[in-house]
Amino acid sequence: MSNDPAPDLTPSNIDVPRECGRCGKPLELCVCDGVVPIDNRIELLILQHPQEQDRALGTARLTAMHFARSILKIGLSWPSLSKILGRSVDPARWAILYLGSSKVAALETDRDVVVLDRKGELEDNQTALLKGIEGVIVLDGTWSQAKALWWRNAWMLKCRRVILGPAQPSRYGKLRREPRRDGLSTLEAAAMLLSRLERREEIATSLHASFDRLLAKYRAAQAAGSDVAPKPVARRSGRGRRRK
Repeated sequence: MSNDPAPDLTPSNIDVPRECGRCGKPLELCVCDGVVPIDNRIELLILQHPQEQDRALGTARLTAMHFARSILKIGLSWPSLSKILGRSVDPARWAILYLGSSKVAALETDRDVVVLDRKGELEDNQTALLKGIEGVIVLDGTWSQAKALWWRNAWMLKCRRVILGPAQPSRYGKLRREPRRDGLSTLEAAAMLLSRLERREEIATSLHASFDRLLAKYRAAQAAGSDVAPKPVARRSGRGRRRK
């Protein structure tokens, strides 16, 4: 039997993980224990700009965790939608959420999810176009980053472009100052889009519950002076549309 003293396993000499291996967030902000994957019919693809660095309040990975059929890709450009998915698909049966210019926000419509043509105008036969959607694409990043992804991937023009008309501003509130009232987080955008397309309000309820838990933990960390919760900064992004 060895007479060597037992190692001193104190925080000063062991490697204690400081972030969650699933969501990538600081452990103080992790809400993974409450996430139960949803059996979604419409597939979700999140394309994240590689310079999106908001680990604390970003929601891309948390959003993807919520769906059984979801993919998160990080990059600037891909040759086609089929290459991303690893199988042959018709991009016309996929919808991509992209706000575009400020003129789009002024469109007068009462729909929550709206299909636009290549000129940024309302398509005819909205119900029929949305009914055949097999998957949705959400761009994750600041407004300028989302714009870069849009212009670097010409194949996106083959998809059905959609915008959202949120009745309420983002749950971020003062934690993240959006440049427009209709700016949404990736989680909120995916929740609204998929719950409407699948006509399942429980999708939005589940995602919003996780988001509220994340924001509550962030505010608590901020109040405690934790370095994982810095002061809010302005965001140049938008994943929604102003309701008239």
